[in-house]
Amino acid sequence: MKTAQEWFDEYAISHQNETNQLVHYICVPVIFFSVIGLLMSIPNEFLERTFGLYNPLVENWAAVVGIIISFFYLRLGFWYFIEMLFVILLCIIGNYWLSNNTNLLYASITIFVLGWIGQFWGHKIEGIKPSFVKDLQFLLIGPLWVIQKLGNKKK
Repeated sequence: MKTAQEWFDEYAISHQNETNQLVHYICVPVIFFSVIGLLMSIPNEFLERTFGLYNPLVENWAAVVGIIISFFYLRLGFWYFIEMLFVILLCIIGNYWLSNNTNLLYASITIFVLGWIGQFWGHKIEGIKPSFVKDLQFLLIGPLWVIQKLGNKKK
């Protein structure tokens, strides 16, 4: 298993351009937020009928997936786990608020698509393919990398 620093160093290779970094500071959190919203939009009844999955403990699947991906961050380090757990909780709270004011599914799809348009535009400027093309785990590294960069922890 790679260390957090190894992940950050490899991720940074395709994120050298300042414009691309700025795009990532906006679009990565937006995409993460929208994925939580998409997960919250999945009704238990659909998953139970389609796949035989039922979630009796919580009202939405975002919490379940959030707990599962938190183990990835815990393996990188306790404080990374805490930071991302906080982000996941903020996203769930924000999406609850959004669901009270609009259709969460449509809003999440719109936010997701716009976020990815921004991401691919940023990588076009960078001239390098996104890291997740090489390894899908970079989809989980991206949000943590943004937190570290914005907190000036990893230059």
